[in-house]
Amino acid sequence: MIRPKASAKATVRRPAQAPRSQLKRGLQINHKLAALAAAGVLALGAFGAIQFFGDPEAAGPRRVLSLAPDDAAADAPTISFADATEGTDDYQTFGLDELPEFSGEVGEIDASGELRVAVVESPESSRPRVAPLPRAPLAGLTESGPHGPLPIIAANGRTPAQAYARPFTAQQGRPMIAVVIGGLGFNARATTQAIEELPPEVTLSFVPYAQNLQSWIDRARAHGHEVMLELPMEPFDPDADDTGPQTLLAAGPAQQNVSRLEQLLSRGSGYFGVTNYQGARFATSAQASQPVVQALRRRGLVFISSGIGQRTALSVEAQRAQLPITAADRIIDARREADAIDDQLLNLEALALQNQSAIGAGFAYPVTMEQVGRWARDIESRGYQLAPASAVLNARAARR
Repeated sequence: MIRPKASAKATVRRPAQAPRSQLKRGLQINHKLAALAAAGVLALGAFGAIQFFGDPEAAGPRRVLSLAPDDAAADAPTISFADATEGTDDYQTFGLDELPEFSGEVGEIDASGELRVAVVESPESSRPRVAPLPRAPLAGLTESGPHGPLPIIAANGRTPAQAYARPFTAQQGRPMIAVVIGGLGFNARATTQAIEELPPEVTLSFVPYAQNLQSWIDRARAHGHEVMLELPMEPFDPDADDTGPQTLLAAGPAQQNVSRLEQLLSRGSGYFGVTNYQGARFATSAQASQPVVQALRRRGLVFISSGIGQRTALSVEAQRAQLPITAADRIIDARREADAIDDQLLNLEALALQNQSAIGAGFAYPVTMEQVGRWARDIESRGYQLAPASAVLNARAARR
C-alpha cells in the first residue's frame, strides 16, 4: 500500500459559504413546511375525533341571516287587529283546518300571548253573502197525513207556493231567465256542487226517493235556493226508464194515484211546487191527470213541467183546476256537451228577449252545472236578469 509522506502538507477543502440572504430564505421555507406538517397532523387528528365522537356541529346553523326587513318590506303598510276589526259587531270563529281562502291576513299577539288574526277580504275575492231562506216547515203550512206531514194552505190563505218561493224583485226592462237543475239528492257530490256553487237564483229540484231528503232541502234553502219536488210519472217505455215504486200511472185508479202522490209529498217539506220526472205517457191521460192536479191545487202548490210538451192533457186539466202551471222552454243538456249547453243557454236568451221570460231545465251533470255557473256570472251585463222559476211562473200568470 502506498502511504503519503508524513512531511507532506494536507490540503482541506471547505464548502463555499452561502450568502446570508440565501440562508434566511432557506429558514423561511423550513418554517412553512413545518406549519403545513402541523396542519396536516391536526387535520388527521380532527378527522379521527369526528369518526369516533361525531361532528358536534352537524345540526348547527351554516349561515346567519338577518331578519331585518328589506326596503320593500319596510315600506309595506301594516294594520293592527284593533284597526282591522273596528266597527264590527261580531267575529267569525274558524278552526285551523277551516280557515277560508281570502286575500290577506293581519294579526298581532295580544297581552295574554294569544295570536289574534283578522282576515281581510278584497273586492275581487269576496262573494256576496246570501241570505238563507227560512227553515221549513213554516207554522200553519202542514198537516199530518198517513205517511207524514203534508203541505196545506194556511188559515190566512198563504200557500206553500208563496211561503217557500225565493223572494224576487223584477227589474224593469230586463227579460227574466230561470234555470231549474234536477235529479238532486242521489249523488251527494253533485247535489253539494249544485247547492254551494250555483247562484241562489237557480231553482233546485229533488228526487223524492233520496235518502235524507229533508236535510238536502234544508241545506239548499240555507244557501238561498228555492226547491221543487219531482213527481215520478209513467213514461212511454217503463222498461227503459225506471221511475220507482210510487210512479203515477196513466191507467192507474184515481185513489191509487192520489195515495202515491201523498206518499211522495210526505217525503219532505219546504218545496214551493212540483215538477215531473219522466211522465210522457201520464201527461196524455186526462183521466189520470185530473185528480192529481186537483190535489196539488188544494195543497197550494204549483207545477212546472219539463220535457213533456207545452199542450198536454195534464196541462189542460191543470188550467181547469186553476193550478198554476207553466213549462220549461228548453232542456239545456239534452246533449251533454259544453258547446251544446252553451247554445241552449243562448236560445234561452233569445226566447226571453222575445217573450219577456224563459225557463231552462237541466240535470245535475257536472258539465251542466259548470256551464250554467259560467253563463250566469255575467248575465246581467248582457241585459238579462237571472230569476227563480217561481218568479217566471208568477210573471207569466199575471200576463194571462
